[in-house]
Amino acid sequence: MLITEKAHARAGLVGNPSDGYYGKTIAFILKDFTAEVTMFQTPELEIVPGQQDTPKYDSLAELTEDVDLNGYYGGVRLIKATISRFARTFLRDCATKDLPNFTIRYVTNIPRQVGLAGSSAIIAATTSALCRFYNVEIDKELRPTFILEVETKELDLTAGLQDRVVQVYEGAVYMNFDRRLMDETGHGRYEPLDTALLPPLFVAYRTDIARLSSITHSDLRERFKMGDPVVLNAMVECARLAERTRDRLLAGEGARIGELLDRNFDLRRSMCQIDPINLKLIEIGRKYGAHPKFSGSGGAIVGLYPGDEAYAAMAAELNTLNCEVIRPKF
Repeated sequence: MLITEKAHARAGLVGNPSDGYYGKTIAFILKDFTAEVTMFQTPELEIVPGQQDTPKYDSLAELTEDVDLNGYYGGVRLIKATISRFARTFLRDCATKDLPNFTIRYVTNIPRQVGLAGSSAIIAATTSALCRFYNVEIDKELRPTFILEVETKELDLTAGLQDRVVQVYEGAVYMNFDRRLMDETGHGRYEPLDTALLPPLFVAYRTDIARLSSITHSDLRERFKMGDPVVLNAMVECARLAERTRDRLLAGEGARIGELLDRNFDLRRSMCQIDPINLKLIEIGRKYGAHPKFSGSGGAIVGLYPGDEAYAAMAAELNTLNCEVIRPKF
C-alpha cells in the first residue's frame, strides 16, 4: 500500500506571535507550496534523505552556500523525531509487537526559514501518513498539539500552535489559545473561516536567507516568563487585533483590516529587533498601500493591496531585494 500525505505552507495573517502566549490569531494555508510524504511497507525501516539532506557537493563553496541558505538541518531529523514520538505515544508496546516496517521519503518546495512553516508541514504530513499506515486516530483538535510536541519536546525548539492548527484544518482559521482551555484540554478553540471573506492578499518572501524561528522566539519566551510589561501588553493587544479582524471579516468588511495588520507589525517591532532588510520589505509594502506584516518569524510578509497596479509596482520593487511575490492560493 502506497500512502501519500501533504501539508501546505502557511501565513499568519494577524495576531502572531501571540499564539505561543495564550493569545489569538488568524492564519491561512498557501497551496502554492507543499510538503509531501510518501510511505510504503518494506522489510526494514528506512528514512530516505531529501534534497535538503544531501551530503554531497560539487565544491566547498556550494556547501557553504547551502548552509547559508538552509542551515544545518534538513527534513530527516523532523521525520525521525515524528516517528519516535508517534511510536512512544500511540504504539507504546511497539518493542513487543510485530509491527510492519516502512520506507518513508519526502519532497518539499516550501521556502526555507522565512516564516512559512516548512518544518511543521513536513511533520504534519508525516503524522498523517503514520496514522494511516498504523490505523491510528488522533482527534482533529489534538493533532496540532502532537505536531507541536514533536518540535518542542523532541527537538527542543520554541514554537506555537498556530502553524500546526492551520496545516491540519487548512483554509483559513481563527484560533483562540485561551490559557484555561489550553490547560484543561491541551488545545485551543479553532474556528474555520470562509476564505472568500478574505480581501485580496499577497505574500512575499526572501530567497537569500535562512533564519531559525526558534532564535527569534527564544528571547520573547524568556521575557514573557519574566513578566516584561512590553511583551505582556503587546501580546494582549495582538490577540485583540485577531479578534477584531475576525469580526470585520465575518461582517463582510475584509477591506478594512489593513489598519489592524499595520498595528500588528508595529507591536512586533516594539518587542523585537527587526532585521534591516526585513524592515525594508515592510516599508516598500506600506509605500504602495499594501498593509504588510510578517507572516511568521521574519523573511516573509503578508498583506492586502489596494489594486493590481499597486501590486505590480510593489512586486517589482520587492524583486530587487531578492524577494518573490505571489497572490496565494487557498
